[in-house]
Amino acid sequence: MEVDGRDFFSSPPVKTVRFGGSVVETLAKHKQGDSGDYELLKHQLADPDIKDAQIINWLQEFRSCVTQLTKDHEQLIYTVLRLPWVGRSQAVVEEYMAFLGNLVSAQTVYLCACLKMVVSHFTPSSTSISYCTLKFVSSFSTSRFLVPILQENFPFVQKSSRTLECYVHNLLRVTTYIPSIRRDVLEVIIGMMLKLDVSASRADIEEAEENTVQNQDPTEEGLFDMDEDMSADHPSTTAVMAHPVAERLDTLMAVLMAYVKDVCHVNGSLHVERTKDLYKDLLSVFDKLILPTHASCHVQYTLFYLCSFRLALAEAFLDHLWKILQSPSQPAVLRQAAAGYLGSFLARAKFIPVLTVRACLDLLLSWIHRYIDSQDSSGTQAYCDISLHGPFYTACQAVFYTLIFRHRAMLEGNMKKGLEYLQSLNLERVVMCQLNPLKVCLPSVTNMFAAITRKYQVVFCYTIIERNNRHVLPVVRSSAGGDSVTTNTNPLDSFFPFDPYLLRRSGQLIEPLYQVWEELADTELLPDKTGRQGSREDEDDFLCGETPQAEGIVGMTPNSYDSNLRSPSSVGSPPISFQRPF
Repeated sequence: MEVDGRDFFSSPPVKTVRFGGSVVETLAKHKQGDSGDYELLKHQLADPDIKDAQIINWLQEFRSCVTQLTKDHEQLIYTVLRLPWVGRSQAVVEEYMAFLGNLVSAQTVYLCACLKMVVSHFTPSSTSISYCTLKFVSSFSTSRFLVPILQENFPFVQKSSRTLECYVHNLLRVTTYIPSIRRDVLEVIIGMMLKLDVSASRADIEEAEENTVQNQDPTEEGLFDMDEDMSADHPSTTAVMAHPVAERLDTLMAVLMAYVKDVCHVNGSLHVERTKDLYKDLLSVFDKLILPTHASCHVQYTLFYLCSFRLALAEAFLDHLWKILQSPSQPAVLRQAAAGYLGSFLARAKFIPVLTVRACLDLLLSWIHRYIDSQDSSGTQAYCDISLHGPFYTACQAVFYTLIFRHRAMLEGNMKKGLEYLQSLNLERVVMCQLNPLKVCLPSVTNMFAAITRKYQVVFCYTIIERNNRHVLPVVRSSAGGDSVTTNTNPLDSFFPFDPYLLRRSGQLIEPLYQVWEELADTELLPDKTGRQGSREDEDDFLCGETPQAEGIVGMTPNSYDSNLRSPSSVGSPPISFQRPF
């Protein structure tokens, strides 16, 4: 039997009828001990087939008596909070937000529950969060209440890229409505991204990519060009990372860097004040989370990208790192990390001009020479000891690393003046001092620095390197397979935070800003393991895997904070003098 084109027996009835009295009447009966209509009300609210008109009706009635909805009616309110309002008509969404606003204004006890419910819809199981939803969150939220909820509801890092992307995107949207919590929200986001970063080591990502290339069927390549038919939500397979954790991190890095760009630019032009404020927030997160995290590969590029917007930002970041390095009040492990960032940033950031590089080298070498002076005047015999002089050694390595990458730019244009500048740094004294920095720096850095300085006759390192090699003591390590004799080639436990960026989609923003390894002529000076001389044309990084890999743990380096207490008093230095106004 059909009525108005519907099959009467197989179609559900149109929900136009409700049972029981009004909400006000139902609450009054419940207070007198008659709970029949009260339970019926909860049952009707939980109906999965409830219609938009019914939801609006109920919400309007609830709004008229919010003062009566005390904690005694907690179960009823939780039923209302489970109403399927997301994805419905705009009228339903607006009415629901109006109800939440009235409820938390009259009954603050429900604020956290309401916030948790709204935040639970930040993932892709729901449609895009509307303006009025974010307005509710911004109107009734403070950092005290909201940030813990945002952190608690953050999806597990094993969730899909799409789930993580939607949640992070909506968190960042919240900060545009509540600027006061932006720093806290960035801490939450970057903290989770660091967990992804350290659990996907550089070696693991490269191996996964190599395996994918080797297993690819060459007959299938180029058969179909689907790029034009694929939406932004479904990137082409060539842009997808083979390593699943790297793929999730790539997605989040792309979202975060897009946010950085949008915040800092208005109508395509850099907005100085907004950029300055965001820099301060990200720098705070850097100090708290990124700098103490050992062997992260990609998250720190957020600051790298931001600093590319204006030279004053890059110089402010360098000045900040310099102050940490030369401060005796900072733990030694953080001073060493700051030196690693300083050298890596100077070496890899294309947007840093030679004049700025030279200013930093002048400061570093001045501090290094004063440190050597302090050892010479101490009355005791100085000797190579990482636990006592860790910041000194990492500062030396930062100088060597920077010169490896930037010496050609220093010599271009006027070779004579460039060589005079390099001679003025008095690198020979650094290399020949009793503290013997060449002994503890990474061998790849030491050898490349020695080759370049020999080529330009700035300093001769090979006699010291050979002597150090003769005095290196092997380390016996026992394992299930027996004992093995190895040599610790990274006693400083150092890493270079701006080593080549491996993530594909977000890497498109980094590529034009990044200084790749191009010194092939200098590399030819070095013999390889087989004794042959040649260049590694397919490698960007001359380190060749000597830097440490992440162990999947966010935390400090193994070096003890107490090592700083045993070091001699550090030599103070003035701040970088090239600081520019924003």
